[in-house]
Amino acid sequence: MLYPRESETREVRSLDGIWNFVCSDETNPTQGIRDKWFDDDLSKSRPIIPMPVPASYNDITTERSLRDHVGTVWYDRKFFVPRSWEKDQRVWLRFGSVHYEAFVWINGESAVKHEMGHLPFETEVTHLLKYGAENRITVMCDNALIQTTVPQGKISEVANDGGVTIIQSYTFDFFNYAGIHRSVHLYTTPKTFIEEVEIQTKLSDNNSVGYIDYSVAVNGTAANEAENALYVRLKLYNREGVQVVNTTSDGKLEGTLKVSNAMPWWPYLMHSDPGYLYELEIQLHGANEQLLDVYRLKVGLRTLSWSNTTFQINGKPVYFRGFGRHEDSDVRGKGLDNALMVRDFNLIKWIGANAYRTSHYPYSEESMQFADQHGIMIIDECPSVDTENYNQALLDKHKSSLEQLIHRDRNHPSVVMWSIANEPRTGQLNADTYFQFVANYTRSLDSSRPVTAAIATPWTDDKAGRYLDIISFNRYNAWYSNTGRMDMVTQRVIDEATAWNKKYGKPVIMSEYGADTLEGLHLQPSFVWSEEFQSEVFSRHFKAFDALRRKKWFIGEFVWNFADFKTAQSYTRVGGNKKGVFTRARQPKAAAHLLRQRYFALGREVDQCSLPEDLFTYIVDVGGSIKNESGDL
Repeated sequence: MLYPRESETREVRSLDGIWNFVCSDETNPTQGIRDKWFDDDLSKSRPIIPMPVPASYNDITTERSLRDHVGTVWYDRKFFVPRSWEKDQRVWLRFGSVHYEAFVWINGESAVKHEMGHLPFETEVTHLLKYGAENRITVMCDNALIQTTVPQGKISEVANDGGVTIIQSYTFDFFNYAGIHRSVHLYTTPKTFIEEVEIQTKLSDNNSVGYIDYSVAVNGTAANEAENALYVRLKLYNREGVQVVNTTSDGKLEGTLKVSNAMPWWPYLMHSDPGYLYELEIQLHGANEQLLDVYRLKVGLRTLSWSNTTFQINGKPVYFRGFGRHEDSDVRGKGLDNALMVRDFNLIKWIGANAYRTSHYPYSEESMQFADQHGIMIIDECPSVDTENYNQALLDKHKSSLEQLIHRDRNHPSVVMWSIANEPRTGQLNADTYFQFVANYTRSLDSSRPVTAAIATPWTDDKAGRYLDIISFNRYNAWYSNTGRMDMVTQRVIDEATAWNKKYGKPVIMSEYGADTLEGLHLQPSFVWSEEFQSEVFSRHFKAFDALRRKKWFIGEFVWNFADFKTAQSYTRVGGNKKGVFTRARQPKAAAHLLRQRYFALGREVDQCSLPEDLFTYIVDVGGSIKNESGDL
């Protein structure tokens, strides 16, 4: 499941654009299967509407019925495949993400089925295509969530004024956007090709020497018939394009590259040159040195380590300062938007954050690559949110989501931790055994990164923390608890973090805190929903965090949320969740400036970073009686 990249031996074509779209009847979601809508153009079965891909379909039209639709929808489009693709190569169809379940046909023939939103899937379509001719791709997408999907939900029939309505309910606090959310690609490979690449890195000799352990898997005729004749030649290039390593594997297609004078991958603000990436070129050769395939990927050299008190990168302790986020924006919902992604990373760096959690599902591969480039650390979370009613079927899908996530993201230097759930009901019966299985399975897939979960269950009732490497907890003092009480924040945060550490003896992160804030609402003294209130809630937490930092085992603070986002309709939500420090349009609220001052001040103290010139606004010259130099922070 390598990301599709062009090379000397590969071509990539995007199928993004405007597709045809049909919405099934909620009371008859399988009609299209029975009537074989995939056998012909969708327009022959029902009136079609244009639908952009990638995008969520919910907010594209003006129809309430489509925004709130439960069940299946259908997409199709036509495309040509050149005659040249028919000779001596294979063709693959790849989706970056379809939420939640997808069924795909090519020219009326079943191509692939996939269950799990936010993760890629692909299939070979060499035998299904017409070369030098027009082809049709048809996709059925089902957004229904039940108790054995990840995430979970419930579907019920509720009486309405004219009959019954199908209702999708869920406990998680974000809108269940659906559709073809990420790019669709056709790409070619040679008949024998590089199918998988797994790398792990480490540094030694005071970070001056790097090591890249690699393993390459191959698929194809030559791999089956002449396995011993295959080998890979690997070339490593630095940022300037200068070759620094050139080596050849043995017949097992695995080995280690040694990089002298290494340039480590450092997080943003921990080094003057963060996010340093090498390019690894992998050439697959067959008998008589025949070049069969070429694939390239970016590599960051870094070492992760952790103990009962610290988390380190390249031997240096890390203090995480960042956000929980959502892939969410107006009109396109959870659809991939490169302009928005670049804006978000500019804001992350502007505010001085060094990390975020992919709450509450895997984010786009493009955003992971961007995090690699910019030195932003990622706590990578699977789609399990508000997990409850534990059973074997759910466990199997939970493990599948983690396998797919780790398979996709294991080579990213930005990924420093796996999060196996958000706010699971860890006090319930069977939670103990369930999360023991999930955590151990995660480590069996990748032991090079610590395992965490964002827990909201009180520490007194939790049964999962013993299986985690790092404890993350969510708590909303002065909002959901003791609403409006600023005098009930600081000590409660200190006490709870201390209790988590005392119970499990592991590093602790506060992974969520915050308050809903209506942009432009100003009230003095501060009052819930006002911008003053959000700033004061932050300040009371900052005081607690500083007290906890002195205890060494407290290693991070994550605001909820980066930006406002859409939720299901609720009388507790005014147009969605407003806990963002940025609006949904990515403009700062007052608290964003306060948070920026704190994050850069922490960067100066912990990582000796420089401060932006515009961090503090000039106020007055009082003859030197008050110091206002940045060095006095």
